[in-house]
Amino acid sequence: MFSGSIVAIVTPMRADGSIDYAVWHELLEWHAHSGTSGIVVGGTTGESPTLSDAELGELTARACQQLKGRVAVIAGAGTSSTAGTVAKVSLLATLPVDGLLLVTPAYNRPSQEGLVRHFTAASGAAAGKPVILYNVPARTAVDMVPATVARLARVPGIVGLKEAVPDPQRVRELLSQVPSGFAVLSGDDATARESIRAGARGVISVTANVAPRQMSDMVAAALAGDHARAEALDGPLAGLHRDLFVEANPIPVKWLLLQMGRIGSGVRLPLTPLADGLQGSVRRAARAAGLLA
Repeated sequence: MFSGSIVAIVTPMRADGSIDYAVWHELLEWHAHSGTSGIVVGGTTGESPTLSDAELGELTARACQQLKGRVAVIAGAGTSSTAGTVAKVSLLATLPVDGLLLVTPAYNRPSQEGLVRHFTAASGAAAGKPVILYNVPARTAVDMVPATVARLARVPGIVGLKEAVPDPQRVRELLSQVPSGFAVLSGDDATARESIRAGARGVISVTANVAPRQMSDMVAAALAGDHARAEALDGPLAGLHRDLFVEANPIPVKWLLLQMGRIGSGVRLPLTPLADGLQGSVRRAARAAGLLA
């Protein structure tokens, strides 16, 4: 079920920080018509730390209602508290989502055994909804190692992993240890093509927010084994893969979507609008990808 180009979608906001649900529906439809195979609602790119449970539930419910099986809907449900994660999973599992994405707890730096217990408890609350783990040590300060993932891959309901360690060798190591049906997805746009070549089933992408068709086509070529075409399609996107991270995600990608006329200017504190001195590099990357004139 979980493969292809999956977008870690932004949460569109007005200048005052309120969610713009009309634009939300426009973004969802754009992705549905651009080959995006799935969306992650309320992930890091969606400013999850600033979303209330009610807002996350509303965004997810609207996505499920609108997309209705055309595009997989995955809800971000991870927190740094096991009890809080269980509660959020229980809430979101009542919605018709296709899956739940659970990031490793940030800041409190659990042991590998703590990670196993945390995710086992959370998956037990998912009411049969598939669970995808998310490893992003650059943000959380804890690395869930392949041996731990292999243990968790045998827990009922845990079906995949978003791996944001930017090294295709990590994908190979994971695939050598997990069951054959377990889905490994890249969480790093810059190395996604090579990770797919190493065996990943796709990518959960930031770049797909601004270039959904291009990312979809590139990932499809990579999955088909047409590596020359995948490389040719990925080349113009390389600047985006890099410069959409000149400040903390999602600051640059929301700025670029604003320039493209796709969303309003809102971003919630403690994040701030993209610094003036960094806008040029993002604009040049967008031009190289054919997104701006």
